[in-house]
Parts: sequence; structure tokens; C-alpha cells
Amino acid sequence: MARPVGAFNRESFSPLILDAARELATPERAPTRREIAAHLMLSTREIQTPIDNLRRTGRLLPVRLRTVAHRTRPVAEYAPAPDTTFDHPVIEDDSRQGEGWVDLGRCVAGWAR
Repeated sequence: MARPVGAFNRESFSPLILDAARELATPERAPTRREIAAHLMLSTREIQTPIDNLRRTGRLLPVRLRTVAHRTRPVAEYAPAPDTTFDHPVIEDDSRQGEGWVDLGRCVAGWAR
């Protein structure tokens, strides 16, 4: 079992990255790593590990790919994950609430094909 996600470290750039992603996001496009780094006036190497950690914990999500002039491959656009602290609406079967059951259902459906 994985360790539960805790609070941010004081020296961490993670809260700043999440705030920058919220500020820079528009309905048409979301910020890339390079745009977040420029907004925070940091190098892309300084924010590489915190962004990877935020992605792994599910707090920052890659929402789409965008082609840019400085790369031949598309780059990912990032947006903060939606706030899941609110209560989910009650479903007929209360035991099936939560995001994990959706993923499990997709896995079982793919396996059963």
C-alpha cells in the first residue's frame, strides 16, 4: 500500500506550481512546463521533479498535447486536478462511490473482452 499524500514541504515549489497552473490556464489552452517555469522565474530543471511528483500524486494532470515551435514532438499542457474534497452525490449503491471504482470497472471490462 502506498504512503498517503501529505502536506507540502516549506521549501517545495509544488504549491507555487499549482497556483501558476491555475493562473495561466484558459479554456482554450493550459500551460506547459516551460510556461510554468517562465511564470515562476525558475528553470525547467528546477520544476521538473515537483511536476513529476504532482502528476504521480494526481494533483496536476496533463490535459492535452500541443505542438510548439521549439520541439518536434508535442508538449503536454497541465492543469490542477479538480477539488475532490466535496461529497459525491449519492448513488443507488453507496458502496460504489469514489473514483477508484470507475477505474476498476474499466479494467475488469477490458479484461473480460
